[in-house]
Amino acid sequence: MIRTRFAPSPTGPLHIGGLRTALFNFLFAKQANGEFYLRIEDTDRVRSKKEWEIEIFENLKKLGIIWDNEAERQSERGEIYKSYLEKMLKEGTAYYCFCTKEELDKEREELMKMEKAPVHQGKYRNLGLEKALKKIEEGEKCVIRFKCPLNKDISFDDLIRGKIKINTSDIGDFVIAKDLNNPLYNFTCVIDDFEMDITHIIRGEEHIPNTPKQILLGEALGFTIPNFAHLSLILGKDKRKLSKREGSTAVSDYLRQGYLPKAINNFIAFLGWNPGTEKEIYSMDELIQDFSINKISKSGAIFNIDKLDWMNGMYIRKMDINELVQKCLPYLKQKEGIDNKKVVEAYKDRLKKLEDIAELTDYLYQDMLNYDKELLRWKDMTDEEIKESLNNALKLIEHADNIQIELIEEAKKAPSIGSFMWPLRVALSGKKASAGPAEIIEIIGKEKAIIRIKQAINYLCLEK
Repeated sequence: MIRTRFAPSPTGPLHIGGLRTALFNFLFAKQANGEFYLRIEDTDRVRSKKEWEIEIFENLKKLGIIWDNEAERQSERGEIYKSYLEKMLKEGTAYYCFCTKEELDKEREELMKMEKAPVHQGKYRNLGLEKALKKIEEGEKCVIRFKCPLNKDISFDDLIRGKIKINTSDIGDFVIAKDLNNPLYNFTCVIDDFEMDITHIIRGEEHIPNTPKQILLGEALGFTIPNFAHLSLILGKDKRKLSKREGSTAVSDYLRQGYLPKAINNFIAFLGWNPGTEKEIYSMDELIQDFSINKISKSGAIFNIDKLDWMNGMYIRKMDINELVQKCLPYLKQKEGIDNKKVVEAYKDRLKKLEDIAELTDYLYQDMLNYDKELLRWKDMTDEEIKESLNNALKLIEHADNIQIELIEEAKKAPSIGSFMWPLRVALSGKKASAGPAEIIEIIGKEKAIIRIKQAINYLCLEK
């Protein structure tokens, strides 16, 4: 059975890059009727926080990325790691290293002068466990290093990038634990992936240097080596590292702003993956069906917030109006006489994200509008022409039976439709862009509309 995993560290909020890793692992597993596992890598006791773990869980659930296991925590697996470390020390595939910082710095400097990889050469690799334990008893400080095979080529077939090869001379004897109770990342994840029966590891390209080390550790322990696939970086529109403004915002912030989970998943899936068709709107089931690791690009994926806005708008407009109203309520004010369903119906086609409705519709809930009188002016209309237009609208609205039709008919009589509709719409909304006059009147009612038009006329008279 294919089994993938997502293994975040709870040292901060879930971001777009992490979400993409989770989604691709989920899609790959589910397409093959496999399993998707969640593991919390919280061995960094200082930076790992329970609140970040909870937020990761909540974000994944909201997005429908559901894991099939009882989420594992590395902080609860200390004895397991310890037993494997003891096994490696006993078998001689790992050893205690007593090099001081000064010694390591000097070694690094000398290697760089010789234009060699600045990796540890293994001063204590042949000391022997018995002698090492004696030095520890005497109080000498140490770490545990992996005894890297000398001059050995390590290669693996990356499912996205093809064959990748590196020689162990460029790796050296790397540290796998500070001590028996404090294992490090490369060691713990190899143990966890083996014990969780992980068959495929899909993760970011920043992990490529770790992969040969993890293969070496797996081989030393006699483990089956999983398949690897490394995703390209997510870049901004300028093809540089994402700025906070562009996309490094936390996933929870996107959700709070009113980006819909379905739209987020759809958008994230296209960051590096392309189905090879013109189709752009996908449900989760359709993503599972069409997803292919062979169609993931090797080049950087471009995060385009405009594309996310467009896609989210598409999902908003397809949503049942009653469901959309419920989702918009947290962003809307409440006022007697204002039907929020009418508000949402008037603005759903203008929304990029749900929170937009707050700013777009705030005027509907205000008793007095404040705006620059110049906003009432259509092109080169004089104040008198604006007042005349508003007075005509006022008379019409006071007696109209069908406001929308009668406003259009009146606009046709004006020098231009804009010269009638623009001042009226601004008088009703106080905004440069808003719903049309008929829609606004339908929401706020004739009485409030008449008051606002009179306020605009008075405003023109006062602003001499």
